[in-house]
Amino acid sequence: MSESGIQAVILAGGLGVRLRPLTLEIPKPMVPVAGKPYLEHQLRELARQGIRDVVLLTGWLGEQIESHFGDGSALGLRIRYSREPEPLGTGGALVRALPLLAEDFVLIYGDSYLPMDYPLAVQRLRETGCSGVLVIYDNRHGDTGVANNVAVAPDGRITRYEKGAPQTAGLTHVDAGVAALRRRALEDWDGPPRFSLEKEIYTRLIARGELYGLEVRQRFYDIGTPERLKIVEEFFQG
Repeated sequence: MSESGIQAVILAGGLGVRLRPLTLEIPKPMVPVAGKPYLEHQLRELARQGIRDVVLLTGWLGEQIESHFGDGSALGLRIRYSREPEPLGTGGALVRALPLLAEDFVLIYGDSYLPMDYPLAVQRLRETGCSGVLVIYDNRHGDTGVANNVAVAPDGRITRYEKGAPQTAGLTHVDAGVAALRRRALEDWDGPPRFSLEKEIYTRLIARGELYGLEVRQRFYDIGTPERLKIVEEFFQG
């Protein structure tokens, strides 16, 4: 497949606390799923869609990820790495990687899998001229096992993002683990080096009317807990 010209950035530095003791010796993205490290399933899907330029943001036991995938050539990719010396949070990891980031890119969480057309998120980012697009799933039936954390206006703008907060009225969707961002959304960060993309950057963008949603019909999968890991295993085994 020809190259898409899109860059993918994967957050792969988490501690995976809820998967311990498994993640005491291997990083969460390297947890075996259907005979392969979980991250490999994500990378193969990117390659299938012609996305070759990949930046992996590693942290806890990141050397295992780097030694396993190397420069990515075995998968038809060009992989570069930005490793946290200590946990910096999702926002801090991205700011640390700024020298490697394109002007816009698709961002994927290293513990989630969404079989979608990734270039669509970047396309919506460019069409709207906004600074961020959050891929969302209508979760009013609760079929993902994840609490709703997003409210959306009729024009598609995200009006609230409350990940980790108690459920409040009006939250109908859930963050599906994929976003598209412009580099500029991170460049003016002047706070502490350790911070949350979701709590800090998304909140800023919402206040400016600069965060849009892209709804997908495919449910997403994640390996955040042992129970959800089993569901992902079943999905990949078909």
